Amino acid sequence: MPFLISPVLTAGTLADRPQPTLPADGGLVLRPWRPGDAPAVYEVFQDPVMHQWHARAAESVAEAGDWIQAWHQAWEGEREAHWAVADAESGELLGRVALRELRLDDGTAEVAYWTAPQARGRGVAPRATTALTHWALDEIGFHRLELLHAVRNEASCRVASRTGFALEGTKRSAIMQPDGWHDMHLHARIRGD
Repeated sequence: MPFLISPVLTAGTLADRPQPTLPADGGLVLRPWRPGDAPAVYEVFQDPVMHQWHARAAESVAEAGDWIQAWHQAWEGEREAHWAVADAESGELLGRVALRELRLDDGTAEVAYWTAPQARGRGVAPRATTALTHWALDEIGFHRLELLHAVRNEASCRVASRTGFALEGTKRSAIMQPDGWHDMHLHARIRGD
């Protein structure tokens, strides 16, 4: 059965090019993950705040290395796109920003991020999210980006608001976390917002 509409983005839009390094305001850079980042990722996932808002834990540096390898494979398969957020001068890992749930045909993806404990409260997540959003909507041509966070995660709600993601509603009992089911705020940005 033929489609009556053309895809927003075609297969190969991401995989046919190397994953770019993206500059962000305030001396940040979004860069592809490196195998040498595994110890820093492992350390971040030992933080109790990460356990509060994420369903995964890293049990070893080797496991964090496996995640990094999977993140590279996700780019090649156009399923997800993950960047390390680093200080452009020192190279220190400050966080992660990603596009998940990629649907190229529909031109949609979900923005996700986390910040290393030593980088929290410094505007890292909003600056990284802004850079990724600009790249995805304005340079690549995605139509809609969604951002989900637990309703109780007020810091993530502030990041969404500061980066222009409008609150569209609440998904009730949408995500299972270690402490039970969480209601999630759904924010979104549309190309041209």
